[in-house]
Amino acid sequence: MKKKLYLVLTILLSWLTVPFIGKKDFKRFYPAALFMGFYVLIEGVIAEKNKWWTIKTRFHPKLSGEMPMVLGPFFAGSIWILKLTYGKPLMYILLNTVVDAFFAYPFYTWFKKIGIWKLLRFSQMKLFMLFLLKSIFMYVFHLAFVDKKVLSRLANGFKKPL
Repeated sequence: MKKKLYLVLTILLSWLTVPFIGKKDFKRFYPAALFMGFYVLIEGVIAEKNKWWTIKTRFHPKLSGEMPMVLGPFFAGSIWILKLTYGKPLMYILLNTVVDAFFAYPFYTWFKKIGIWKLLRFSQMKLFMLFLLKSIFMYVFHLAFVDKKVLSRLANGFKKPL
């Protein structure tokens, strides 16, 4: 019961920051955060099947173990990071490196210690690299499909007369 309380608090504390993002920025960046949330849920299914990690504490046996992280820190954190650094790729990578290192090391160590989550065939370094790769993927997704800058440049490049 205490473990589920930690999960609920993780979600609630993340969402308490959301009103400070601002409505305009929330609307601008939530599609990328939502896309990554779905991606993380699919990744969780693959991870459990391949025994990369196991999540022992769940809200419900039929719900993904990643759900509390997706609903809380990953969603709100993704929007915050995009809001603070979008358009500044080096700053984006730097901030994600710090945040991803926090999740892969002290946060994971704490969750392992209290019995919520445990890496099996994955090291903390691989977890960190996976987080960093996903953050790059999310930035590119937002750039290409939400801001559509990359797609419009590609489309304009292909409209040249033969």
